[in-house]
Amino acid sequence: MLDERWADRDARAVPQWTRRQAAGIRRTDETVAPIVYPPDEQTDRDLHIWDTWLLRNRDGSIAEIDGYRVILSLTAPAALLPGKRHDVATLRYFYSTDGRDWTCGGPVFEDGAAFGSRQWAGSALYDDGQLYFFYTAAGSRGEDELTYTQRIAVGSGGTITTDGDGLSITGPFDHEILLEPDGEHYEREAQSRGMIYTFRDPWFFEDPQTGETCLLFEANTPIPDPDREARFDVDRDALDFNGSVGVAVSPSGDPTEWELDAPLLEAVGTNQELERPHVIVQDGSYYLFISSHEHTFEPGLEGYDALYGFVADSLRGEYTPLNGSGLVVTNPADAPFQTYSWLAYPHREEILVSSFFNYYDLQGLSLDDVAHLPPAEQQRRFGGTLAPTLRLTANSDETRLLGALEHGHLPLPDEDLPRLLAEYVADTNDRTKTTYGDGDARR
Repeated sequence: MLDERWADRDARAVPQWTRRQAAGIRRTDETVAPIVYPPDEQTDRDLHIWDTWLLRNRDGSIAEIDGYRVILSLTAPAALLPGKRHDVATLRYFYSTDGRDWTCGGPVFEDGAAFGSRQWAGSALYDDGQLYFFYTAAGSRGEDELTYTQRIAVGSGGTITTDGDGLSITGPFDHEILLEPDGEHYEREAQSRGMIYTFRDPWFFEDPQTGETCLLFEANTPIPDPDREARFDVDRDALDFNGSVGVAVSPSGDPTEWELDAPLLEAVGTNQELERPHVIVQDGSYYLFISSHEHTFEPGLEGYDALYGFVADSLRGEYTPLNGSGLVVTNPADAPFQTYSWLAYPHREEILVSSFFNYYDLQGLSLDDVAHLPPAEQQRRFGGTLAPTLRLTANSDETRLLGALEHGHLPLPDEDLPRLLAEYVADTNDRTKTTYGDGDARR
């Protein structure tokens, strides 16, 4: 039965991110972000903050609640070693009126109510007064030993209120498991051949051209029989790297009812993790973005920790890698892990890209090396807060970085970005000279 389903799936011609395309990945002036320095003020010094996303309306626009905007972040106590943060990840919300100063409102869910032993990345929908928090349920609630089972879940309901003191999100929420891998389109954990197993990162998206209601996610392509996978035109061992961007559809538009569909994109033989997939529609083009690591590329390829992107003329179109290889934004060669987990969203004619401040001042150390440093040094070299927001322009199948804004600055719709950029550059130059003198070789 599995072979019959696989043969049918072959006929669907899922777009591929091929090895030949990814072999063209190179740092360029158009794709390398500026060096990041620690901010004067962190979003919350008591917390490690990493993957972050915005509360959005059904049409993808940023939700505003009585003048407040809301972001959701994966968090852990700042006293915890950075490498352990994923084991206790808790979803918290932050709110702001100016897009610069973010106040932590606390955990989103009541203690012990969510599925999983911890929650990983997702997305958030505000629709006609109703809240939907999509998340990855990692492990099992109440487990004594961590497992890495992943399911896509939602907490719906709750209440969002404002007063003179700020914004508050309160439960109760109704939690449901929405999606699990089917073993046909998407690999089950027991089928996994690769270095890392994925079925996570749900992203709500309503297609503005068709009205179709979708949920994107990260997954892996099943490889039932490596000896018969000639369609991928790669060596057998490369099939262990089998990342994909999955999609589910809600025929009724109900954000809690989903049916799995064929993937939007596969990277079989190229990359194992296509993290946090999301789509922007601009000038009739569909831009599909994902984050990935240098170590999740097949060993014959050289990639970076970076934001990668693809463009098509429809959600299920034939995706072409942006800039030829897919590379959109990466870190400088001498600070290769300074930011990660990029999120792109439209702002007027531009695209803004947020991320989190990751490991910095490594002086040539690998991330494996960092894990063997004394605890105080591991803490010192981890940013654990929001990174500078990047400005990006896209023209057909090419993109170009325009500069950076402040840490955690998510501009309001009417803000003048060129002026903000000039202020940020001037401030950064002053701080660089104060800290490093006029000859900072890392810039």
